[in-house]
Amino acid sequence: MSSRLVLVSGKGGVGKSAVAAAYALAARRRGERVLAIDMLDGGGLGAHLGEPDLAFQPRPIGEGLEASTIDRAEALIEYLRVQVGIPALATIGPAARAFDTLASTAPAIREVVTIGKVLWEVKRGVWDLVVADAAPTGQIGSYLRAARTVRELVASGRILDQVEWMEQILSDPDRTRLVLVTLPEELPVVETEETIAWVEAEQLVGSLSVVANRVLPPLDAEVPGRDGPVAEAAALHQSLWEEQQQWLGHLPVELALPYLFGTHTPAEVAERLADVLEESS
Repeated sequence: MSSRLVLVSGKGGVGKSAVAAAYALAARRRGERVLAIDMLDGGGLGAHLGEPDLAFQPRPIGEGLEASTIDRAEALIEYLRVQVGIPALATIGPAARAFDTLASTAPAIREVVTIGKVLWEVKRGVWDLVVADAAPTGQIGSYLRAARTVRELVASGRILDQVEWMEQILSDPDRTRLVLVTLPEELPVVETEETIAWVEAEQLVGSLSVVANRVLPPLDAEVPGRDGPVAEAAALHQSLWEEQQQWLGHLPVELALPYLFGTHTPAEVAERLADVLEESS
């Protein structure tokens, strides 16, 4: 069984955790067995799945969906034991100290341990789909390039073998997709453009797609009169919609997710966005 991987990134504040949760929920609705992983401990993935206290060990979130977060010390223990074959440290305390030492002396260790956990879940084939709420676009490059950085430093041996299969999974277009979430606004669009250019130049990821979040719908009804609060609201909506369309024209947007009016909990937002993903598939 070959698992697939969706890495969800985006500038801070664009809703990447909500979109990552929506991808996981939509896949579960299709009957897939899904693991959702928060790559950065303390992110918003758990809240959007209705389970704010995620742990390193996956927790069930309804039938067919489990979720976890990456604790780097525990990931190091697993990495040393399962992937490298080195006997694990007995407790988290020594592992955390060892990790800090490694991270301060060896380039890309912090990142390779983190993304290595995600890729290990893909490699072992337990899940149909692994969805990772990944680092934001300002940091995602260091994680995507971590395995290559280690390979450039290590001439041979077991660690080299490990980073080679990591690169193979990441670069396989049939297995790995990087989803860049953006808002139809200047700063998120510019940062997304820069990330696309970097990803295409480095050729580290199998496939890439862009999802625009919080997109206003066009006005589909004529507003009576030219004055009054209704007319003013319609004029503002039209102006904002036109500005959003202008910025969306800068990007190869694969999917536009709606602006959700009203008050919603994070879990409700994810469910609503999953509805759109489900309809678009």
